[in-house]
Amino acid sequence: MEFRYKAAGDSSILMELDVGIDKDINKLIIHLSNIIEEKTSEGFGEVIIGYRSLLVQYNPLTMSYYQAVEKLKQLKFAENNKSHEKRRHIEIPVLYGGEVGPDLESVAIHNNLSPKEVISIHSEAHYLVYFLGFTPGYPFMGGMSKRIATPRLENPRISIPPGSVGIANNQTGIYPVESPGGWRLIGQTPLRLYNQQAKQPFLLRAGDSVTFKEIQIDEFNEIKKQVELGDYIPVIKIDNNNNIYTDSQKGGISYL
Repeated sequence: MEFRYKAAGDSSILMELDVGIDKDINKLIIHLSNIIEEKTSEGFGEVIIGYRSLLVQYNPLTMSYYQAVEKLKQLKFAENNKSHEKRRHIEIPVLYGGEVGPDLESVAIHNNLSPKEVISIHSEAHYLVYFLGFTPGYPFMGGMSKRIATPRLENPRISIPPGSVGIANNQTGIYPVESPGGWRLIGQTPLRLYNQQAKQPFLLRAGDSVTFKEIQIDEFNEIKKQVELGDYIPVIKIDNNNNIYTDSQKGGISYL
């Protein structure tokens, strides 16, 4: 399994693997990203993660494209077998259907299911955050059941509220900020996925494990109120060892 290297502008390199979407590949991509970002003194900068790729920025004033590629190859072969970083599990509460999930019914009809069955299938799965993109903090997640896979809307919405949970084909995602979008909306979380005022602005990050928990309107309103006051702390577990880590950081988000 070898990376392909391509120039991406005058100061970036695209590293790609010719493989499909895979959890082990995701671990490798995240691990290499962390290694490369530690090499700022050697001329490397930000690394942007994809499903099977890395976009690596480098300083063209200190090394050429070919020199940067050689350094990346050496890093990969020398260090890619290190143990991978610990992973977090985040529980996302969701109010399904109604005004906040206007497409729940169409997802159910498309898959010959009831809305309750769609909710059950969606909330029982464990999802992996492969990378963030599209808008700040938007998680692209794998692990959704094919039983509720549904095509995107033919006519995307102009504005989608933050926290909206959607389905597009075989993926599910959460809109962190108000934006246009064509994913079918099945619910909404009261949590804030993006807080530009926070030291660590994103609730989720690549490599996280996510589950959705169905809540009702009263709990949704209560959590939303706590989030707005900066008093709500999401449930975050590390390595499934039953240790729950919390943080009282202003904004009601834990970024451990």
